[in-house]
Amino acid sequence: MANSNSKIIDGKLISSQIIEEIKTELKTLAVKPGLALILAGNNPASEIYVRNKEKKCKELGYYSIVERLDKAISEAQLLDLIDKLNKDSKIHGILVQFPLPKHISEMNVLEAVDYRKDVDGFHPINSGRLVIGEKCFLPCTPAGIHELLKRRKVQTSGKNVVVLGRSNIVGKPIAGILMQKNKNANATVTICHSATENISDYTKRADIIIAAIGKANFLKGDMVKNGVVIVDVGINRIEDKASEKGYKIVGDIDFDECYPKASLITPVPGGVGPMTIAMLMKNTLDSAAKKIYN
Repeated sequence: MANSNSKIIDGKLISSQIIEEIKTELKTLAVKPGLALILAGNNPASEIYVRNKEKKCKELGYYSIVERLDKAISEAQLLDLIDKLNKDSKIHGILVQFPLPKHISEMNVLEAVDYRKDVDGFHPINSGRLVIGEKCFLPCTPAGIHELLKRRKVQTSGKNVVVLGRSNIVGKPIAGILMQKNKNANATVTICHSATENISDYTKRADIIIAAIGKANFLKGDMVKNGVVIVDVGINRIEDKASEKGYKIVGDIDFDECYPKASLITPVPGGVGPMTIAMLMKNTLDSAAKKIYN
């Protein structure tokens, strides 16, 4: 009999498998992968993300540096630092943690990072190459979603995929990945967003739903069909008086309502989240090994 959790897509388990694969590959790599993390300001969530990335670099034995900058740093100073890291041969990946202080242009910063070291996958060159189906660094969260689907052997070719959300970080790139003409993609992709009328008309026909809309418990059980595969990218904090902290973390789907109808579903937390750092480490390894750009 199938284990009662066989429909859960376990991101912790799959990310740990990827980390083990990285460790194996590191043994044959002549160079130590190097990652530079830049944090401007003191956003508490950004601090946690950077600390977790730094910790994973240490665990893998990567060379890593963290540049913690005052929020008053000028755009010119930040661009100078990026230029220095672009020229540093020990650094194979550069990640600037967003959001940036308001006086700094995010696009100027994205464009300043050498696209060959853009392990976050957000440089316009990497974004453009993704759309046209050329080899590039994929953004880490969409790449992680794609790995979850591949490793749970979810059939995507010819399937109806609905992406809820059109952000440059998740919605657009995962749509771009899944519409490509290759073995683990080849899907018919619809992007729904805040201006989409009657969203449930689309979600009820979907074979696969990727929810990245930023609204707690948005996708309800009556909006999906039986057998649907659901990937929940949302991380929302909602009030929970029963909890010591006074809140709990939920996704963009109403898990309790959607779980009975889903054939596969990711939990929040423990689904997509752990995959993001694993894919960042993989991108950095691939950069060091010159697998993407020679």
